[in-house]
Amino acid sequence: MESQRQSKPSPAPSRPGPLSSFVRFVVCGGGVGLLSSAAVPMLAAAMPWAVANALVTVAGTLLCTELHALFTFGTGRRPDWRRHLQSSGSAVAAYLATTAAMFALYAVQPSPGMIWEQTVYLTASGLAGAGRFLVLRLFVFADRNEHDERSTRGETLLPGEPNLRLIPATDTGRRQVASKHPALIPTAA
Repeated sequence: MESQRQSKPSPAPSRPGPLSSFVRFVVCGGGVGLLSSAAVPMLAAAMPWAVANALVTVAGTLLCTELHALFTFGTGRRPDWRRHLQSSGSAVAAYLATTAAMFALYAVQPSPGMIWEQTVYLTASGLAGAGRFLVLRLFVFADRNEHDERSTRGETLLPGEPNLRLIPATDTGRRQVASKHPALIPTAA
């Protein structure tokens, strides 16, 4: 005879902790980086190297953003275009930081040895990666519920148009427009 127990709905996925997220970030980013490093030379056989590198970089960034949303930071949903753009912006900032570090090395030492080049590049990459992790964890994939996102995002208003929000009619501290429906009440800016 079957059990008559009611099954409980599964809880929302929990976010991994900072250390777990960082390990996942390194694994995802490193894995996609290794795949990208293999894909660029193969594509470069059919097109200019710069074009192949650009295509693989864009595809790798999109893939990493998907992996970071679903696996690294455990948001439980795929990223929207806003998160893709923010993640891409952090990748560009990391690229600029490593490039600046290499330019600084060549400004200080016009012909550095390979050890110095690798040391500076890997140090800058590590610092840029740690910074990118913080940006993604604290801003791009921060744990916000839908209500918070809607209230901070707001609607697009025309110049001079008052910022209106829905206020329940039971709110006695404000003017009531309808007894059973939410009222539109201007908020102080």
